[in-house]
Amino acid sequence: MLKTRIIPTLLLKDIGLVKGIGFDSWRRVGTALPSVKVYNRRQVDELIVMDISATLSGRGPDLNEISNFSSECFVPLTVGGGVRSLQDAQNLLRAGADKVALNSACYENPELVTEIAQKFGTQCVVAGIDARKNSDGTYTCYSHSGTKSQNMDPAAWAKKMEEYGAGEILITSIERDGTMEGYDLDLIRLVSKAVSIPVIASGGAGSYEDIYQAIKTGGAQAASAASIFHFTQQTPLEAKEYLAKRGIPVTQMKKFQSSLAA
Repeated sequence: MLKTRIIPTLLLKDIGLVKGIGFDSWRRVGTALPSVKVYNRRQVDELIVMDISATLSGRGPDLNEISNFSSECFVPLTVGGGVRSLQDAQNLLRAGADKVALNSACYENPELVTEIAQKFGTQCVVAGIDARKNSDGTYTCYSHSGTKSQNMDPAAWAKKMEEYGAGEILITSIERDGTMEGYDLDLIRLVSKAVSIPVIASGGAGSYEDIYQAIKTGGAQAASAASIFHFTQQTPLEAKEYLAKRGIPVTQMKKFQSSLAA
């Protein structure tokens, strides 16, 4: 069984980090570099950094900024936002990213997933899927930071992304994003059952129990979270301890001296 990963998510918008609710990201929560340094000390397994304004602004990733904070990041780093070509992906990897997250571009050019996977390996490709729940209980994929419906079922789309070569799926509930009311377990379960590659649950974590349920009930292999770590005293290390006590395999944990705590 794969060991469960706890993955904080940092949202870049213009020149700083932001967080909001339901993809309405307006609240500034600092800058990237100090946050990366803090997470280096906090037992995180990976980091996800998303430039949420890149696609809507029609620009590529800010390579200088990514290079600056990747030099201080000592865990695997996934970067997304504005990736529209193989060259964009290559530039991100050269700037220090370990994985590239794709979302909006996949709907227009799904072969891009295959191109990146063939050149750099499937382990480098994370397919992001943002979904809303419909009134009849079904789900629909959205692109462009949740503003454009793709009329696609997220489970079916996840399967296509796997077939094109994605190594992981990052599934996010738009409604649950930033609410800290718990993950959409039905959505996670649908996607997890549709694919054989790892699924990262995202959107709604408010407690360690929420993370546990995403793994145990939803079938995810990793949990991405932001608000729980930005706005509460809960930590990635304590989340892993909670999971371990509930019988979920996690990566090795090490207690740090209090002088290193951030």
